[in-house]
Amino acid sequence: MHELSLVTSIVETVSETLTALPDSSRGARVLEVRLRVGALASVIPESLEFCWGIVSEATPLEGSRLVVNVMPVVVHCAPCGIDSELDGVQSFRCPRCGELCGEIRQGRELEIDSIEIDDGEVKP
Repeated sequence: MHELSLVTSIVETVSETLTALPDSSRGARVLEVRLRVGALASVIPESLEFCWGIVSEATPLEGSRLVVNVMPVVVHCAPCGIDSELDGVQSFRCPRCGELCGEIRQGRELEIDSIEIDDGEVKP
């Protein structure tokens, strides 16, 4: 289950980001971390979410929510000159012309998309 080590790295990265905030935001609390995970990233979103609760315990991220957005595979078809989203990962053929597509434009991502932080300041 490599999701545990991935979540550990994400928690460490976000915690480091928090320490880099200005002094006035030192009491900031993370509410939500959003990830972009490609369908080809070999990651199980439910496992990431399960590990999140365990790894974030006793960190500045405790009580925060992990949101995993799974990104579909998008390939480029050279003969058609178009990008197409694939229905699955069993076939890398252009849905329009049926040619094999070797250029993957999306689907391998594993990145932090955004972090929602409550800085504790009262908004007017």
